[in-house]
Amino acid sequence: MAALRDKWVVAMTALAVLLILAFSWGSGVAHAGVVISGTRVIYQATEREVTVKLSNEGDAPALIQVWLDTGNPNAMPNETPVPFTLSPPLFRLDPKKGQSLRLIYTQEPLPQDKESLFWLNVLEVPPRTAATPDDPNALQLAFRSRIKLFFRPAGLAGDPNDAAAKVTWKFVRKDAGGYVLQASNPTPYHVTFSKIEAHAGAASYTSDKGGMVAPNASENFDVGPVSALPTGALTVDYGFINDYGAGMPGKFPAGK
Repeated sequence: MAALRDKWVVAMTALAVLLILAFSWGSGVAHAGVVISGTRVIYQATEREVTVKLSNEGDAPALIQVWLDTGNPNAMPNETPVPFTLSPPLFRLDPKKGQSLRLIYTQEPLPQDKESLFWLNVLEVPPRTAATPDDPNALQLAFRSRIKLFFRPAGLAGDPNDAAAKVTWKFVRKDAGGYVLQASNPTPYHVTFSKIEAHAGAASYTSDKGGMVAPNASENFDVGPVSALPTGALTVDYGFINDYGAGMPGKFPAGK
């Protein structure tokens, strides 16, 4: 049984390597057919399990492989230990059909005073198409979707919907010279910003890329070349992503 399990792990890892390479090398126009219902997963510690729904909106069946990682996008399945089981790990999804993934916390210790972040990977491989005289070297693409999974312990202070409003902002000097906009998050929740626009005096500074600030941590945002410390009262208009994946507006300081 152990030998069979080891062979299965090796086979799944080899499959993921080949598929991620296909994903990385692919070019041209193509579209993923498999859709995840949501842009993030919130696993409340009080839940026995969480269900993530997939649907194949394409016109062809697809082979799907799913796994979790702790932040390394190049990690292979079974390479990074995670305190969850995810099933089924490999399956066929027919067109216009759905599949539910079962995610179960295995009770290994995780911090109880803040959220923990993991990533859900969904790799879609389309069926092989026969070569034709008109297109003998057709390139097939595999698609990987990767979304955040937040494990949220019970009894955390505050409301996650209010976390963005508690983040404080200031300009700080970079080691290489110049200044960046720094966000400090005093809450136990991850806060994801979709856009940032800072104003100091008559000057404005923007970051369209946004980013995430971990619990009880600070993150620097590049808002363009800032050679001198901006003067005047600092205000920040931002967009943040709530638990449902919706973009919400906010302002620092709150109420201004």
